[in-house]
This record gives sequence, C-alpha cells and structure tokens, in this order.
Amino acid sequence: MLSFNRMLCASALAIGTLFAQAADASVVIGGTRVVYPAQDKEVTLKFMNEGERAALVQVWLDDGDDQSTPDTARATFAVAPPVFRLDPKKQQTARIMFTGAALAADRETLYWLNMLEIPPKTGGNGANILQFAFRTRIKVFYRPPNLTGEPVLAHQKLRWSLQSGPKGLLLRADNPTPYYVNFASVGLLAAGKELGSQGGGMVAPFAQAEFLLDGVSGRPPGELKGAVTVINDFGALVPTQVALQH
Repeated sequence: MLSFNRMLCASALAIGTLFAQAADASVVIGGTRVVYPAQDKEVTLKFMNEGERAALVQVWLDDGDDQSTPDTARATFAVAPPVFRLDPKKQQTARIMFTGAALAADRETLYWLNMLEIPPKTGGNGANILQFAFRTRIKVFYRPPNLTGEPVLAHQKLRWSLQSGPKGLLLRADNPTPYYVNFASVGLLAAGKELGSQGGGMVAPFAQAEFLLDGVSGRPPGELKGAVTVINDFGALVPTQVALQH
C-alpha cells in the first residue's frame, strides 16, 4: 500500500482554445519512504515508468514546504541526476547525497522527496493542448547513528490516551523515542468493534500528536483500546492494539 499523495502540481497552457487530453501519472517510485542512515555517503532510489510513453522526471528534496520548487527548496541533500528522461517500461536509479549541514544528533530529521513527472507533448499539427504534470512526495528520514532503541520497536514505546477535544474524542500519542512513528490509520476498539478510524499521520520524536476519532462524540462503555496500523521502515503495515492510559 502506498502512503504518498499524488497531487496535480502544474499545467502548461497553450494560447487559444484548450483541448484537455487524458492525464495519467505513469512514473512510480520504488518505495514509499526513504531512510537515510547518517553514516552512509548516499542512498539510491529507483523510478519506474509503467506507462506507454516517455516522461521527463525532476527530483528534489525539501524540508516540509509542499509548495517548494527545485529553486526554492531548503534541504541539505543533492540528487543525481536531478532531471532525466524515462522511457516506457524502463527504470532509472537516482542517488541521494547528504551535503553535510549540521542536524540534530539525538533524533531523526524529516525531509520530503519530490518527483515531478512531465509527460511528452502530443497533439501535433498545431493543435492546442492542456498538458499536466504530476507531483509525488514521499518522506525521507535522516537517521543519526547511535540512537537509543530500535526503530522497528518504536511504536511499542508510545503512550496512548483518550482525550476530549473541542470537536469530540481523540487519541493522543506521546512519543518518548528519537524516531518518527507513522500510521496508516488510527481508531478506537470498543466491545470488539473499531470506531472512529481515520486516515494516517505520524508523531515526531519526543513529541505528541492527536488523532480525532471520526463520529465518536462520547466515551463508549466498557474496556477500550487503541487500534492503530503502523507503517514500518519498509512500508509494510503492522496492525496493533494499544492500551490506553488513564
């Protein structure tokens, strides 16, 4: 299951009447997240064109600004090659390299990798077209060496509690670990039924995050647990039941 978001990013407008053609993203990234161990000189990431036409691909990293461009992005990483043509049914490997800026040594730092896919122009004979580009963003976790604990077990260290908020009940996750913990879903387990499950999210190192329980306005009777689905380093989903602190 892919955790990244497809976003319509840009359009190129021809002068005069515009004729929209079918626009489908065809380039996919070979992973749903990147873990960058600080001791490595670089990590590699594959891109595959599953479509029937060639595409131009541009790749860059940013520090959380989803409106970033290669010219405005702030990130201590370089990508090689930053721009490449990807033919149908072919693959391309890009190298991500840390450029050495000072980052926190006691916790992970989150960046985002952006992939902009620009399909080739069609509609010859002077036809006007509306051309779409598709942008994909996935998380990049810069992981310093010698962090305490194991990242694969970080979700087991979270402290969960049921809280009342202005919009209803919510689950609060307190993270005492140096790792980001990511979720595909967060819900409440009551009398064997899962309630209020909502889309994913994450909790940062040494921080807390709150997840509103959709449609749950009052505390259900009986024993309650959290029902969360964790996304691990490899993009695998790990369904987990968690005890709630009082």
